[in-house]
Amino acid sequence: MNFNEIIKKNQNNVKSIIKLITKESNEDLEQEVYIKAWKNAGHYHEQGSFKSWINTIAKNVSKDYLKSAYKKYQQNSTSDDNILHTIKDKKETPELKLIKNERQTQIINAINSLKPKLKEVIMLCEIQGYSYEDCARKLKCPLGTVKSRIYNAKKELAYKLENLIKERMD
Repeated sequence: MNFNEIIKKNQNNVKSIIKLITKESNEDLEQEVYIKAWKNAGHYHEQGSFKSWINTIAKNVSKDYLKSAYKKYQQNSTSDDNILHTIKDKKETPELKLIKNERQTQIINAINSLKPKLKEVIMLCEIQGYSYEDCARKLKCPLGTVKSRIYNAKKELAYKLENLIKERMD
């Protein structure tokens, strides 16, 4: 297999991995992946699939990029900038209090509107901090049941609190 075929077969995967990890499209990183694959082709042993090997290279290149970007940012920022980022405004304005209270009310209402069994596991695991195993013992049900109920409760809460989640993302 020639190298152009390798690039064509793996291009979409490599792009997806880079975008997933770095949150951006980056052709330079794609090129770096293929250069590393080409340089290290002699080290590839057919223990796993070639696609997995290329994917691992893409993941590592992306992670290295993020580390170096963070390091450059840290080096370029002054100590005053670092101090300003660590200081939080401890004053809570009336407006922020109101928004916080409204959010809490929405969350409480969403939890209260869950089916009783879903509400029960959310309260135990997410609010009171029980482990899934402890919750299963307390409710005298299998661990898988607790996990299933947690999953369904979170899915339902995500739907009910969709607007609130979108606000937090913005």
